[in-house]
Amino acid sequence: MSAQNSQGKNGLTYSQSGVDIDAGNALVKRIAPLVKATARSGADSAIGGFGGIFDLKAAGFSDPLLVAANDGVGTKLKVAIDTGCHDTVGIDLVAMCVNDLVVQGAEPLFFLDYYATGALDVDTATAVVGGIAEGCKIAGCALIGGETAEMPGMYGKGDYDLAGFAVGAVERDGLLPRLDVQEGDVLLALASSGVHSNGYSLVRKIVEVSGLTYEDAAPFADGRKLGEALMTPTRIYVKPLLAALKATSGIKALAHITGGGLPENLPRVLPKGTNARIDLSAVSVPPVFGWLAATGNVAEKEMLRTFNCGAGMVVVVAADSVEAVKAALEAEGETVAVIGRMEAGAEGESEVIFDNHLSIFA
Repeated sequence: MSAQNSQGKNGLTYSQSGVDIDAGNALVKRIAPLVKATARSGADSAIGGFGGIFDLKAAGFSDPLLVAANDGVGTKLKVAIDTGCHDTVGIDLVAMCVNDLVVQGAEPLFFLDYYATGALDVDTATAVVGGIAEGCKIAGCALIGGETAEMPGMYGKGDYDLAGFAVGAVERDGLLPRLDVQEGDVLLALASSGVHSNGYSLVRKIVEVSGLTYEDAAPFADGRKLGEALMTPTRIYVKPLLAALKATSGIKALAHITGGGLPENLPRVLPKGTNARIDLSAVSVPPVFGWLAATGNVAEKEMLRTFNCGAGMVVVVAADSVEAVKAALEAEGETVAVIGRMEAGAEGESEVIFDNHLSIFA
């Protein structure tokens, strides 16, 4: 090909292949104020460079351990795309990462996001990043960078995917879980806001068999459309838990109840040789779970291993500190319930034992 032909009217451009650099630049300009609003000590939250910088000394740590977590939102993204509700899914993205940090006693410091799509829609991407920025503000961490990938042919029209990456820090002597979790410790549950961001493949299947559309009234939430109700964002427990850890000394372990529910997440923070005995009748179950179970004819065991069922976070507390910890959490706006106790178990094993039934199965 001659030089003239390669530069003339038949020459291809990146835009013609489906990638719009100008749209990407426009997005950076649109989200810059959102990112700046998440600034905190240690980070100025400026974007546009090749990497984000965080100053641990400026954040006030003296002997910190770094804790990192990454996650996505799963097929809740399909509900966001199908309903056009893009402004809260970013909160879910942040929540799934920072809630995993705080269970180790860590304060989330900064967050980075990855947004991938076939063709960049600046309005949609701005709404998503707006939710990410809001989640960062709720968690007290800075949004210091991210990546927007436009990949024609990889995603269907209107589709996009998200991933989040969070880093936190904890002073060495504050790392959780503690080694002294033992028989007699009490289990507290912090109420969830609903389904959070797990089990949405089953949720979407139940919506399908129900015959309802996302525009129909939600049977479990007065005055709300089904899609809107199902997009209720994941609760971020960071600030209340950090406040309770600072105000009391009785918190021994924390478990973020995500996919796998109570049976699979709680044993991750328990020492071998101990069991968690939970009274399911003490768990306050949001109405959405009753609708899902009834409409999909989902068994209790399946509900418990798929969803949080109302317990978004479990706190393991020394018996003599229960009232102090409960009061500290309630002062921060959390709804707290005593749901069980730790007991001795078989050597080398740790499991969750359920008594009674969830209210939706009673």
